[in-house]
Amino acid sequence: MAARSASLDTPPLARPGMTLVRMLVFLALAGFLAFVLYKQITPAFLANPGLNGLILGVLLIAVLLAFGQVTRLFREVRYVNAVAAGQNPKDRPALLAPLLPAIAARREGLTLSSTRAHLDTTAVRLDEGREILRYIAGILILLGLLGTFWGLIETLSAVGSVIGGMRGGGDAAVMFDELKSGLAVPLSGIGLAFSASLFGLASSLIVGFLDLQAGQAHSRFHNELEDWLVSGEEQAVAPTAIAARPAPEYDPTVARELQAAVDRLSGVIAEGAGGRGATQAMTNLAEGIQGLVQHMRAEQQMIRDWVEAQAARERELKQVLERLAREKVN
Repeated sequence: MAARSASLDTPPLARPGMTLVRMLVFLALAGFLAFVLYKQITPAFLANPGLNGLILGVLLIAVLLAFGQVTRLFREVRYVNAVAAGQNPKDRPALLAPLLPAIAARREGLTLSSTRAHLDTTAVRLDEGREILRYIAGILILLGLLGTFWGLIETLSAVGSVIGGMRGGGDAAVMFDELKSGLAVPLSGIGLAFSASLFGLASSLIVGFLDLQAGQAHSRFHNELEDWLVSGEEQAVAPTAIAARPAPEYDPTVARELQAAVDRLSGVIAEGAGGRGATQAMTNLAEGIQGLVQHMRAEQQMIRDWVEAQAARERELKQVLERLAREKVN
């Protein structure tokens, strides 16, 4: 009794608070590292502030979306825990909208097939919410590569201009000064290429970690919800209730007919009769087997009907007990 009360006091679904803590700690470490390397990062950012600013803006959007994917689970967890505690919450969840009939019918019993279908729908919704994060991670890598190729193009064109502008036969000191001034543009192109690649890959790394944490939170939420629904199904159809029903009585007529058909077939084969006699015996055997199968199906349907009726009586009894408890409290 004490173990049962303890299980009732424990909510079936855990809040994703630790996931948010890990995400915040990771962002804090990334921000601290950027602060330490501020002097090295600033020139790289100023190499192409337009493209690098776009990369950081996309990163900010991805961070907000990742936190949104985790924080929206709080509403769903709060609703399921309230239902498990016997309450009737008014705040309807958005993610668990397809599962509301299954959650409401948990106390009344639900089938495994319907539960699995609803859980699959919820899993698809969770994956759809994370697809945007994966897409943004790919965009960040693409922006980094775009800046890299942009910088390489500028570098190659500048190197070609420097080589083409060099005059032969002049003073070596003058040529060296022209070479130094001409290489300033190719070096700036290299800085553009590497800075864009740096910001793009670093931002993609951050988004990938946040997406991983969001995926773990979604998986934990889905698994705990599945365990809670399956536990409700097991309670709805208790093994003791099924065992209390007497074993079904099978009609011995079908068994006798089947045995007679088998004996006739054995006799025909033993006597060496062929053709029509063997065919007739096999036909009788097939008819007997078909009758036995139909009888077994009828018995299975009787068992299912009895289980459903037993579950309905248990629901009615539970409703009466709850009504009596409320009247007693009032």
